[in-house]
Amino acid sequence: MSCPSKSIVYNGSQCACPVGYLLNRTANICELFSPDSTIATDSGVDYYTISFPATIFEFDSIKKFTQSQAVFLEATLVMLLSWLVFCLFLRFTKLGNDGRSIWFKMRWWVSRLDISFATRHWLEDQKVVKKRKTELGGTFSIASWILFIGLFAALLYQIIWRRTIEVHNVRASNAPDIAAFVTDMEFNITTVSSMSCSNLRDLGTLVTGNPGFIDYRAVPLSNFGNYSCQNTSEGPTIILKCQGCQPIQDNFYISWQFTDLPNNPAAAVGFQFNLTTKNHYSNKHVSFVTGTLKNGSSFDDRPVTFRGNSTNILKFNLFPRIFRNLKDLRIIQPLFHEFVPGSHFYDTNQLKTSLANSNDGKLNTTLYVNFLSAYIVEVDNQNIMGPVSFLADLGGLYCISIGIFFYLLVQCEYRIKKLRNEDSVMRSIRNRRKALEHWEKLRKYVMYTWGCNTLEDKYNNSTTGPSCSGRMLHSFSRKGSTRRQESRDVQIDLSRKANLTSIRKKTAVPETKSSVPGTVVDIEGKAHDRDEPPQKNEVVGSKDDGNQQSGRSREGNSSQLEALSLTNGIIPPPPTLELKDGSEMDMSDIQKNLKSLYEYNFMLREKFLATQSLLNELATKSLSPAKNGDTGNS
Repeated sequence: MSCPSKSIVYNGSQCACPVGYLLNRTANICELFSPDSTIATDSGVDYYTISFPATIFEFDSIKKFTQSQAVFLEATLVMLLSWLVFCLFLRFTKLGNDGRSIWFKMRWWVSRLDISFATRHWLEDQKVVKKRKTELGGTFSIASWILFIGLFAALLYQIIWRRTIEVHNVRASNAPDIAAFVTDMEFNITTVSSMSCSNLRDLGTLVTGNPGFIDYRAVPLSNFGNYSCQNTSEGPTIILKCQGCQPIQDNFYISWQFTDLPNNPAAAVGFQFNLTTKNHYSNKHVSFVTGTLKNGSSFDDRPVTFRGNSTNILKFNLFPRIFRNLKDLRIIQPLFHEFVPGSHFYDTNQLKTSLANSNDGKLNTTLYVNFLSAYIVEVDNQNIMGPVSFLADLGGLYCISIGIFFYLLVQCEYRIKKLRNEDSVMRSIRNRRKALEHWEKLRKYVMYTWGCNTLEDKYNNSTTGPSCSGRMLHSFSRKGSTRRQESRDVQIDLSRKANLTSIRKKTAVPETKSSVPGTVVDIEGKAHDRDEPPQKNEVVGSKDDGNQQSGRSREGNSSQLEALSLTNGIIPPPPTLELKDGSEMDMSDIQKNLKSLYEYNFMLREKFLATQSLLNELATKSLSPAKNGDTGNS
């Protein structure tokens, strides 16, 4: 029979794998044994009932991420930085002078969000504290609330998920406490090798107590429970089972050994173990410890082969636990304590020498279990979050959120003087825009009521002269019907320049009522129908000689009117308007100028009424000779 690949030969014809190699019987080759040496331990109590499959994605990391406060803190940080960057971007945009740009509106509404620092802005000495809303205050107010809400969400998570903590209380045990532990235990010890259960010897003795002391005892292993050996792909596995085990001594030992067989030497490259315990009356919770031992308790990772008379000792601890939060569940927790390696080899030549020596043809193994029965660990949940502590934490988070950004606000306004009065700049722009909007409403109302084209919708873009020159002011009804002004119509000249630098005024003698009902007299003394516009060369009356005399009378009256206007009709100049730059002009200045114009127009009205009375008298006198002439001709 040929030897496996990568094997060594000893005693001339026998085969074995080199140091650290394990025989793969399927491929008939010696392979290097390089297992994962992680020791896994589980208490058997899991408070999270929902479990995710570990083979699909990284659910463990996702679960850990979603069940931590990091997700709330990271989301808060992202929102806070986004808000600050947005407000910083708005700071670099231009406000404009008209207050109609989208950037001004956005910055204005940011300033309206100043809800936390409206009364805490920079003040000069001896100034009255008043509410001021600035853009910087709005930025820091919302930032403080974003931080507070994020921290508050993290606090709520802590209250919901971590409102209780697991408290471990260690107390001394007595006999009744230990007697209450009725446990099912199973020990699986696998010797990783090419051996089988045929190599097993001397399994069947249980030693309790310490050698040399009065409590030392050696009893059959069957008193402890059932035991067996099972061949596996990794090697022979020793199985010890105990159903409803009663309390045992503080420590006990179980030993066994493997011996050489032809072409099957007693050698191993490692040990695997799996110890499980559970309550005899409940199958819900199982505690276990499992792992692989390769090269002792040190961090030496060199390939090794165990063989010889020295015993390999696997040490485990068992300690009782009572879960008060799970209806006083009593369970024994196994823990791996130490591995003490026996005879072993790192060199292949030394292994060949040992394989050739029949005295080294043994592999001794001892299972050492220490039952820590002197103390009992009691596990319970304790509530750490009450109403008073919650309110204290909430108040602390609010103070921290407000305090951080209030400090930044004070520092910014202290070091940058431009930020101290930025609210007045924005208010002046907005007030000017509101004043212009109100003026637009007033202008449209005047245009709609009196129908003057000077106040048309193109007012803002107009730079030309008067457009109402030589027109009659008419009054329009709401439904669009027209009516004539019966008392007087004034010919005016309005300036449409936006800067209001001057007011030009031209006066014309208004129409006067005629003595004949339904007619009016124009400036030349001609009478015409009230509902018809006057014609330039129209003459009222017959076309005889009396008309010429009447015409001469009208010419005389016209000369008298001109003389009157030059002597007695002196009109004072218009009032001087207070004009300022667009940024300095406010509503009070506009109201003051309108009041001056109103008083000036009232004075003009009085003079126009006096002139109208005089013109009526002159018109009556001029019409009397014309009527007499007509009567004589008839």
